[in-house]
Amino acid sequence: MCRSMSVRCPLDTKGSAVAGLAKRLSLIFKAKASKAIDRAEDPRETLDYSYEKQLELLQKVRRGVADVATSRKRLELQMTGLQQQSDKLQNQAQKAIGAGREDLAREALTRRSGLQAQMGDLQAQHAQLDQEEQKLITASQRLSSKVESFRTRKETIKATYTAAEAQTKIGEAFSGISEEMSDVGLAMQRAEDKTATLQARSGAIDELLASGALEDASSSGRGDDIQRELDALGSSSDVELELAKLKGELPAGAPAKQIEAPPAGAEAAQPQQSTQQSPQQPTQQPGEAQP
Repeated sequence: MCRSMSVRCPLDTKGSAVAGLAKRLSLIFKAKASKAIDRAEDPRETLDYSYEKQLELLQKVRRGVADVATSRKRLELQMTGLQQQSDKLQNQAQKAIGAGREDLAREALTRRSGLQAQMGDLQAQHAQLDQEEQKLITASQRLSSKVESFRTRKETIKATYTAAEAQTKIGEAFSGISEEMSDVGLAMQRAEDKTATLQARSGAIDELLASGALEDASSSGRGDDIQRELDALGSSSDVELELAKLKGELPAGAPAKQIEAPPAGAEAAQPQQSTQQSPQQPTQQPGEAQP
């Protein structure tokens, strides 16, 4: 109906769009497949495969030479047998003539003539096989030379490709472009970042514990801040008591002197010396009355 009215049918338009989409998908798939194959292809493996195929072809040619040579040898054996039969018939014809049997001699010569015809055919076939064998031998020699030349070139290309590949990998390793070195560098960077984070966290926790903003979970309980204040007060009271004791040990009316820090080992002797001096009487001045 759409064709009769010379109007493009919607179904035809839809089919054309689907065909165009399929063609594009096919092209994309072929391009992706070709790129993947190129990435996976190893020239050394391709060269080895080509060399194996050439060796198989050379083996086929050599088998062909052997088959032709076998056929030629078989013809030679047949020709030798026919020749022996022909000689035998020749002798029989001579004996028949000597015995006066011309009919037997004629029969022997007739058979000998048939054998000679067969020998002529075999000789023609032998000559043809000989020519074919020479052609195959020449082709085998040429193919063997080409295969050997291809093998030498193949090994040279493989060695060059391997050296270039190794040099490229070494260069990428030194420049840090390779994936292995890139992964190692990223791992080292992550380790350094984690280490710095843990160190900062540990320092922050120590500061919070020292300031009392955080409680130490290993301490006795919730009264730790009160206990710390009580311990500080107790320490201050002990210092005051010790100071009062030292003041009480001084003699009455003695002027207060600045006490220097005694050397090590003299602290224990100082209280004992002051105790011994305290009961002594003051020295009598001249002119005073004796009590």
